[in-house]
Amino acid sequence: MDTLVQMKVTGKNAEKVLDISFDRIEELENLMSKTLKKSEIYKINHSSESVEVSDDTIKVLNKSIHYAELTSGRFDPSIGPLVDLWGIGTENAEVPEEEEIVEAKNLVNYKNIEIDNNRVFLKQEDMQIDLGAIAKGYAADEVKRIAEKNSIESAFVNLGGNVLVIGHKADGSKWRIGIQDPRQNRGNIMAVINAADKTIVTSGNYERYFEEDGKIYHHILDPDTGYPADSGLLSVSIISENSFDADALSTSIFILGLEKGMEFIKDQKNIEALFITNDLEVYLSPGLRGKVEITGEDFKLIEGELSGN
Repeated sequence: MDTLVQMKVTGKNAEKVLDISFDRIEELENLMSKTLKKSEIYKINHSSESVEVSDDTIKVLNKSIHYAELTSGRFDPSIGPLVDLWGIGTENAEVPEEEEIVEAKNLVNYKNIEIDNNRVFLKQEDMQIDLGAIAKGYAADEVKRIAEKNSIESAFVNLGGNVLVIGHKADGSKWRIGIQDPRQNRGNIMAVINAADKTIVTSGNYERYFEEDGKIYHHILDPDTGYPADSGLLSVSIISENSFDADALSTSIFILGLEKGMEFIKDQKNIEALFITNDLEVYLSPGLRGKVEITGEDFKLIEGELSGN
């Protein structure tokens, strides 16, 4: 999935679970990759007719459309044309011409994804589905399902920033999950959350980006503007029991920004969020207050309600 996958599993079936899990992750990549020519998503994107796909792909597409509707299209699985245009994370990354952005934006509309049982059709020519903002979450939950099916009581999974912990650590203590310092390379943390049976998914402007004329352009694109999201946030971390939803939500909330994002999270059950603003202020949704240890000296934890809320 174009990322580093780390797993730590404890128990008598640990080796078996590792093997099955990595096979399952590879299987899902082969179904949902936008670039692998054998994948179902590639076939959908390059067909003028409806394409029959697996139950896995349908589940992820339906969940994507669900969040597209909830966010009024700020999360959109048909973002592919804009992703291709910007090329962020590839050797061809550059700032497109305004006319090119307008043209690509006109192809982004999740309502033109037609699903009929297990058949998928893109109603507009040159549309492109891209499940990069949600597929890792589905894969993480599949690993959780495999672990639980095999009676694993303690496991740690990291799919490129999608962290999932099952049970407690082998010594009985909770897992200490670090929140990435968005200004630093991977592995530098600015906060810690103690967790058991939780998933923590972070989206930020530090994951993939390029610099042109002194300005940073990151990979989280806003379908509304066609540009990298400029929401005043450096990163958003979603904490919940379900990685599938958390993956989509971390992207959605990053695009929505602090105030709209906080309001959105308040309406979701058993889901919490940690926001880091451009000014290094840290805001927590109500259920996280008192549960986050700020370790980065430059960061300021803001307690209380947002102004105007």
